[in-house]
Order: sequence, then C-alpha cells, then structure tokens
Amino acid sequence: MKILNVVGARPNFMKMAPLVRVLQERGISQKLLHTGQHYDDNMSKVFFEDLRMPQPDIYLGVGSGSHAEQTARVMVEFEKVCLQEKPDLVVVVGDVNSTLACSVVASKLWIPVAHVEAGLRSFDSRMPEEINRIVTDRLAEILLTPSPDGDENLLKEGVDPARIHCVGNIMIDSLVANLERAESSRVLDDLGLAPGAFGVLTLHRPSNVDDPATLLPIMGALHRISTRLPIVFSCHPRSAERLQASPEYAALADQGDVRILPPLGYLDFLRLYSQSRLVLTDSGGLQEETTFLKIPCVTIRENTERPITLTEGTNTLAGCDPVRIEAAADAALNGKVQTGRTPDLWDGRTAPRIMGVFETWWDSRRK
Repeated sequence: MKILNVVGARPNFMKMAPLVRVLQERGISQKLLHTGQHYDDNMSKVFFEDLRMPQPDIYLGVGSGSHAEQTARVMVEFEKVCLQEKPDLVVVVGDVNSTLACSVVASKLWIPVAHVEAGLRSFDSRMPEEINRIVTDRLAEILLTPSPDGDENLLKEGVDPARIHCVGNIMIDSLVANLERAESSRVLDDLGLAPGAFGVLTLHRPSNVDDPATLLPIMGALHRISTRLPIVFSCHPRSAERLQASPEYAALADQGDVRILPPLGYLDFLRLYSQSRLVLTDSGGLQEETTFLKIPCVTIRENTERPITLTEGTNTLAGCDPVRIEAAADAALNGKVQTGRTPDLWDGRTAPRIMGVFETWWDSRRK
C-alpha cells in the first residue's frame, strides 16, 4: 500500500503528525506532501519541528490568494504529483482549500481518498470550510469521523454506512503526545504570566475580521473582558493586518490588557492555552482541545461544526454580539459553566484506529 498524505495549513499538521508516525511504525510506504497554503516559518515550519514531523517529501509552494486561485494552483500541481507517484490512497485532513483541491484531483484520476475528520457540519454554506467539507465527504471512499454526530450527518446525506468509520479525534492524539513536552516551553515566563491567571484569544475567520463593523465591536468586548483577566492574543497575520489598518482600534487598544503576539509554535501555544483560565476563539480545533483539557471556551461564531463540544464539553457559543461574548466570558470566570466530559474515543489512540481501517480496506481490495 502506497499512501500520499496531504497537508496545507497549520491545523492539518496536528491532525497528520500522529498518523504519519503510526504509518512509519507499521512500515507503510508513504510520502508527505505540503501544498504550501500556510508557508511562512511561524505558520508552517516551526510546527513541523514541534510535532517531530518529517520534512515534506513534496512541497508545492502554492502560497496565498483568493479561494479560487489557491484551489486552482493546488489542483494543477497536485495532478502532476499523482501522475508521477501513482499512490494507492490519498489521505486528506480537515476542511482547508488544499483538502478540497486534492480530493477533486485524486477522484478524477480514480485514486481513492480517505478523509480524516469527516462528517463535521456547521450547516452554514457561507463558510468556505463548509463547502470544502461537503465536497470532500462526497468524494472520499473512506470517511473517518471524530464523533457520532459526524456519522449521523453523513447518514442523513445518504452516504453508504460501509464508508463511515468513527475513529475518534486525531487532534487529541497530538495534544496527548505533546502535553508533557510543552512543559519545557518558557512562554509563560517570557510573558510574565502565572498559570490560571490569564485568557487566550485567537480570531482569524473572515466573517469576524474582514469587516471593521464586526471586528471593532468584538475587540471592544475583548478589551473590556481583559480588565478582569489579561488576554494573550495569538494573532493570525490576517487579523493583525486588519487591526493595524484601523485608527479606531488604535484608540481602543489602551483599554484593559490585551497582549498581541505573532502566531506561536505548537509547543508554545499548547503550553499557553493549557495553562489558561479561559479561551476565546473562532477556531475549530481549540473548541475540541479545551473540551479535553476541561478549560472554559467561548466561541466567537454563530455556529459550530463541533456540537459535541457544546453538549458534552466546555464550549459556549457566543456569536459575534459583544454583549453575548462578555456575558459568556463572565459566566466562565464566575464558574457558571459546565465542566464537561471527554467524548468517547478522544483518547490519544485515533491514529492506530485509522491505521486499522486502512489495513482492512487494503486487504479487501486485494481479494
């Protein structure tokens, strides 16, 4: 069995690292392809080092651009790779443009696709990620879901149950494998922070940061929250660009204690949020990681494709309304949120279960 693993953006690296490691241990022939969707050192290179991932065997270097430009560049270059490498299986993860592009190319070349983190749905078609998820799940032969709601979504869409495998959350594999290693990070000392005495913020989705009429009220709420609790903002380049261009934000920035940092490496960021009292985010992965760590999370979105973090975890959906964001943060700081439970199969053993699915699939093809 010859496997081609695809990554393109930072969330992909955490999901692929445990699988690459298990494939290596089993002696499976594999190559790692990085599309270059995230391409600077802070957004890419340092994550490979922190996660102890091998350097990519193939690097496409597609860079940034509109959704259409980026997706098209990946498709053109990935087709060349598939024709040369002739993999038996292409493995894609998550919901970024690279995942969609490589799934389409592989499917048209009759190369089976496995989708890690299949079945997630926000039911908001305005989100580019939702389009990527739906199309990828329609094309993939092997659908590897993180939780039962993923199975239910796929079954409602008419997917053959034989294609669906609930294997658990592979993000948690990376978290479990690296939590102790992250203790060596000096990020708290460097920032003068004590464990449990600060909040962590990430904010990057276009719906939140591209329009000043949305971004500035959100930031106003976060600055007011920071008068009670210092907030460390690991700031995506997209968000930093919008804030730097806003005279109104410059006037707001003196209120409270929001510390804006460039994106951190995996181990530094893991150390930071794992020791925080509260996380505020519009990220998908952080909703899951805080649920595992039992840290209150306020999600600054109107919906989530990870509802299990709401029903079983520590997550609260606050939307983009500053009043709701402040109320959710106050409730968390006052201990008025559920402590949650760890969902089934979020145990750090998802990658071996995926390997088992691959081996069964491969055996069935050879009969």
